[in-house]
Amino acid sequence: MSAPQQKTPPPPQVWPTLRARDARPLIRFLVEAFGFEETVVHGEGDQVHHAELAWPEGGGVMLGSVREAPGPQPRGFAAYVVTADPDAVHDRAIDGGAEIIQGLHETDYGSRDFAARDPEGNHWYFGTYPGEPR
Repeated sequence: MSAPQQKTPPPPQVWPTLRARDARPLIRFLVEAFGFEETVVHGEGDQVHHAELAWPEGGGVMLGSVREAPGPQPRGFAAYVVTADPDAVHDRAIDGGAEIIQGLHETDYGSRDFAARDPEGNHWYFGTYPGEPR
């Protein structure tokens, strides 16, 4: 019997965060429609204190339920998610019920992109542009 492998956290990176009025259904939508992977969800009942959804190609988002406390509240959120296969993510988004707000297209800087809105009204942009080389 082999020893269990110890998990290590990913290297430092940027994780956008958002608050949701109905967090658990939003988590299911992001997993089913876009392909995020549920890493962890802490909370009881409908309340989500902290959730992490990993993007299979790196990075991810953190989210939680709206709280009755001071701090950032939902006012709309937008994120650009880099993917090697926007066509497949686009098809998955349609199959998952996402509202496509901008169809697949080529940008003038060489990226293939599309945009969708989730049930909370947040905008998700997916494309091949990984950022300017440094």
